[in-house]
Amino acid sequence: MVHRVRAPELPQDGIWLNTDHPLSLKDLKGRVVILDFWTYCCINCLHVLPDLKYLETKYQDSLTVIGIHSAKFDNEKEAENIRQAVLRYDIEHPVLIDNNFHIWQQYAVRAWPTLMMIDPEGYVIGSVSGEGHRNAVDQLVNQLIREHQGKGTINFQELNLILEKQRKPLATPLAFPGKVLADEESECLFIADSGHHRIVISTLTGEVTHIIGTGKAGLTDGSFSEAQFCAPQGMAWDASNQLLYVADTENHCLRVIDLQRQQVTTMAGTGKQSHQIQPHSGLALETALNSPWALEKIGLSGANPFAKHKEIGVKNYRLMIAMAGSHQIWEMELETGMIKTYTGTGREACLDGSLDEAAFAQPSGLATDGRELYVADSEVSSIRSVGLIDNLPVRTVCGSGDLFGFGDVDGEGADVRLQHCLGVEYTQNYLWVADTYNHKIKRVDPRTGNCQTMLGDGTAGHEDGQGMKARFSEPSGLSAIAAHLYIADTNNHAIRCVALDTLEVKTLEFSGLCAPDVCLPTTTLS
Repeated sequence: MVHRVRAPELPQDGIWLNTDHPLSLKDLKGRVVILDFWTYCCINCLHVLPDLKYLETKYQDSLTVIGIHSAKFDNEKEAENIRQAVLRYDIEHPVLIDNNFHIWQQYAVRAWPTLMMIDPEGYVIGSVSGEGHRNAVDQLVNQLIREHQGKGTINFQELNLILEKQRKPLATPLAFPGKVLADEESECLFIADSGHHRIVISTLTGEVTHIIGTGKAGLTDGSFSEAQFCAPQGMAWDASNQLLYVADTENHCLRVIDLQRQQVTTMAGTGKQSHQIQPHSGLALETALNSPWALEKIGLSGANPFAKHKEIGVKNYRLMIAMAGSHQIWEMELETGMIKTYTGTGREACLDGSLDEAAFAQPSGLATDGRELYVADSEVSSIRSVGLIDNLPVRTVCGSGDLFGFGDVDGEGADVRLQHCLGVEYTQNYLWVADTYNHKIKRVDPRTGNCQTMLGDGTAGHEDGQGMKARFSEPSGLSAIAAHLYIADTNNHAIRCVALDTLEVKTLEFSGLCAPDVCLPTTTLS
């Protein structure tokens, strides 16, 4: 006999998003309910969202999904930051904020993400933790609907909600830009307009020259006006051949943009998320990837296997890839078209040592000095270093190296505390770090691990000014050229420019740029 447990009622005095009133399990009687325990920093939680959207669409008249946001990081406890995450990831189900882990404890949850299944009579009938359970959950929901339809205890009625994106539609020219890349030679600025699923190219002063992508999420190769991306992030630029490499994160692919031919081509990945975390290799277009988040180009010599015309040559660069979803650093050899795990066992942890034994935790930013690859290892809030030559080992430059060892403390080495750092850049012998959840930009000496706050006062906001008088909101990407540092100020939907000699921060204006649903994409702007 199966022992059923009555589902604890949801608090009515909590903060709810994507609904104009609290929801109760009593009122939802007759519907299948899935409680999704998540936290918005977590890549595994983000991987579950497409599965939930699939189920919500398939069973819209009999299934209700409610996100229970139980925050890991302090910054994730702020209701406005959670609301921004709901907008960023286009979440269309109600979300209840559970900052004190009260609901988490009532349901005896142990890990992010966890899906708690509740039948139409209000009983918990099972749960699954982790990702990759869509088929099993789909079968269970279908079984529950058929069973309770036979019993007459199912209520077929679509739930009407008022979504955050309906309350205050986002119509800014940029939407949650995740990464930025500046190039001094071409005087170009490449922007991953992640929330608009496109790439924007401008001059260093903000004059827009190309908009690449329709602005709708998808995986389509072709011309600049035909191509589609899905939440693109990191980029790498080959100036000599006018090729921009893009980590197309939510498509689990790498794309290459040919500026001369004005074409976008998929160069790695199958479009499906890989669930294999053991180190492996294969042909780039036959190997599934797992949320590539950042790219760094390491130069060699050779030919471009992706060039459709033989006269187009290119230096053979290795592309180093922060594979956030599998907690690894990958490498793609452009000459051979092979892609492989470079380092990282796949275990989510902070382990130093040889390339074979090291472990990472959602690496999300990359930079290099030519000898080492520096990694913003976000879930352990640390800056790591990976050897590129002379068998240099993996080491932790600064930060606690612990999944819950976060904070906001300047200092040296292991005494430093960061909070979910997503970006890192190397220039003038120093590392600059986007300390994302502290809303700060910090400078790190890679030799000593000394870390000091340079920009931002720790309060989320959008203010230009000098040094710590400036304010940011979850800055996620950095790129430096000459005497300037460019910042993807993600939750401010802005690109900021810093004069490194004075630490003066200014917001770039992009004349003529608008949201995709406001104006049509244009391949080349004059």
